[in-house]
Amino acid sequence: MFLSTAYADGVSSILKNDASLSDYFLSQFQNLTPWKILIGLGIGCVVGLLIAFVYKRCYRGVLYSPSFAMTLMMLTLITTPVVMCIKSDIALSMGMVGALSIVRFRTAVKDPMDTAYMFWALTMGILLGAELYVHALIVVLAISLILMLMTFIKLRNPNAYLLVVHYDDYAEQDITQLLRRTVRQRKLRSKTVTRSGAEMTVEVRLDSKQDLVSAVLNIEGVHDATLVACQTEAGA
Repeated sequence: MFLSTAYADGVSSILKNDASLSDYFLSQFQNLTPWKILIGLGIGCVVGLLIAFVYKRCYRGVLYSPSFAMTLMMLTLITTPVVMCIKSDIALSMGMVGALSIVRFRTAVKDPMDTAYMFWALTMGILLGAELYVHALIVVLAISLILMLMTFIKLRNPNAYLLVVHYDDYAEQDITQLLRRTVRQRKLRSKTVTRSGAEMTVEVRLDSKQDLVSAVLNIEGVHDATLVACQTEAGA
């Protein structure tokens, strides 16, 4: 009799646990279903890849970072489910805001455009998390088109470089005349004169086909010439 009673109690407790467990899962997926999460992450992956592609095509720095492009895609994917959770539960949103407020990011951003790309990825994640899929696609396509157009217009202008020349004093006049003939836009940045010679740094704007270094080296009295991409224009 005792065993039958214990067995009945155990079965009833298991049934109660199963019922409470099923109620728990039903309450979890009442507002946020797995299907919605998969749709948001799928579209977020496509949007993140498009942002990374635009970043690669529009990048004009010296060293392209594939890890930063991957970070842009990950920002979109991570922000999407976070906004979905915040949208579905007010209490969870308050706790999540409090938890995120104590996070401190120490990564230095060298180019202001990188910050703009990060905000772009976060904005796409917010739109996708709010289930505004059509709005997100319109925004990402419009911004991509604008950035590609701005990059194309910028490429038509001459690129900025720094020309560093080491020479003897008597060769300065020939260097100046050469720059006047071949370079329309130029600006003297620095000039250093020592007992062993002189050094001059000039900011010049050139087309990619111009070979200014060879022309400068052909001048008598020039020891060496270096042409460096201007950091402010290259976006490095």
